Amino acid sequence: MRLELKDGTAKTTPETRWFGEKFVHLGQEDKDSVVPTHFPCSCVGDGETLIINHSKSEKIEEVQDQHDKTILPKENYSVFFIDKVGGLKTKTKDLFRSKMIKQFKYLCVYGEKGMTVEEALKRDGRFIDNLGEFTLSDNENPDVLTLRTQRVDSLHQKAFKIRLPLNKWENVETQMRSILDVARNSGKSVRKVMEEPTSSVNTAEIYQLLRQQFPDLKEWMEKRFPADSYQEALKLKNENFGKIQQSFSEVHRIRKLLKMGQSVCKVIISGFSQGTGFVLFDRLILTSAHLFKGCVQGKNILDHINVSALFNYDDPEPETNYFYFSAEKTFIDIDDELDYAVLMLEPGVPPGLLNKFGSLPMNGEACIIGHPAGGVKKIDPTCIIEPKGREQAVNDHIAKHKDSMFILQSVFQIQNRGIEDIMMGGDKAEKVATYHTFMYHGASGSPVFDAHGRLFGIHTAGYCYELPHTKGSVIEYAYPLLTIFEKFVSNLKESGNVQMLEKVKEAATENQHLDKILQFEPMEVN
Repeated sequence: MRLELKDGTAKTTPETRWFGEKFVHLGQEDKDSVVPTHFPCSCVGDGETLIINHSKSEKIEEVQDQHDKTILPKENYSVFFIDKVGGLKTKTKDLFRSKMIKQFKYLCVYGEKGMTVEEALKRDGRFIDNLGEFTLSDNENPDVLTLRTQRVDSLHQKAFKIRLPLNKWENVETQMRSILDVARNSGKSVRKVMEEPTSSVNTAEIYQLLRQQFPDLKEWMEKRFPADSYQEALKLKNENFGKIQQSFSEVHRIRKLLKMGQSVCKVIISGFSQGTGFVLFDRLILTSAHLFKGCVQGKNILDHINVSALFNYDDPEPETNYFYFSAEKTFIDIDDELDYAVLMLEPGVPPGLLNKFGSLPMNGEACIIGHPAGGVKKIDPTCIIEPKGREQAVNDHIAKHKDSMFILQSVFQIQNRGIEDIMMGGDKAEKVATYHTFMYHGASGSPVFDAHGRLFGIHTAGYCYELPHTKGSVIEYAYPLLTIFEKFVSNLKESGNVQMLEKVKEAATENQHLDKILQFEPMEVN
């Protein structure tokens, strides 16, 4: 990096930084822009030239205090450009503190990833303080707008115009802001705030505004699902599901499932959560680790929290044929990576299902037994979605909502929860089984069976969304039990729990899959 100092009149050059009454040119031939004094040096490219110029005429920037600011690697920043010429409704309003800015084509702005557009422009120091309810329009595609509350992560190296709202939408955007503010301050979800009877929100107008701000997304949906293509896909799906229902309508399969279902229980973590679990062997039950979030210290359940298992909860109240078993305060094993927990109950529980464990099927029928929403025990026949079919399965679900604003409110939520991990090429693509089920709240820890009654998975989670008056999930997944069993055995060996390991070996003797895992001894390496 080369540094040159100049006095007097500013030299208009490709990229320039102002220091209060000074500016610094960042030597680059493809842009004519000025950057803030606190621009991180890690974002200056190799071979670029800094030229500091001094101007006594006026203050350009409200200088930021950066003395204690840590400079991050360049991949932690998003650098974007604001056009000196404003967009819609900006002709009568000054956007910048100094008119000298207008000798340059762009203002180069940066923000740490995760920061909002509004925060980045406010911290920049060269923009006026009261920009208001602005948006950014993309210079290459002016119809694509970026809200001031959106993160800067996706703006890197793009150019935008500041755009002020049309009068007819000013009140709508203010309403949208007030909804988010109320939700943040009260701890409520946006959906609940919109549903409150005292809310004066006009959702139709909000949806219309969202459609205007995301025209490409709407166009993509219409291209993705033209005419009756969704109905055709739905018809094919119904035909396939009919075959699955027929498979699980055979009496001998139902009888087998009902018998194994006696070992399925509702897991209750007092004051925190509810889920599902099932007996492994003896007095041990297996359930999902995430149910205990905030309730565990090391391998111990916090003293003020009680955990119990409710068996035979098949009939709704006032029937009371069910029975409780309290759990011990220490986990036999808990693993966040594979999201499982093993607890010990009081004596007298139903028989275990450890010997029913089987390998993970990549396709075919499946059946889940659990306690969704904390209710009575339910059975849901479904089908396994192969890795190559997961994207289409998600798209088919989204298509049902293509005429609503489901996409705009929910797709980003689903993406943020890591749905790419289970798609082709993702980290979990070959490590989980996926399917559709109505059991996505309260059913975590449910056993998942194949068409032959083999227990292959533990229902773990789904990619859920919530809208006003609607909630659902685009796809759900289970971790394979053989993988969990292998990790369980490994953890027992590592912890030196020889007594429990011997009990596991004794209980698993009749299962060839488990026996193979138990017989494997890792080589000692010198």
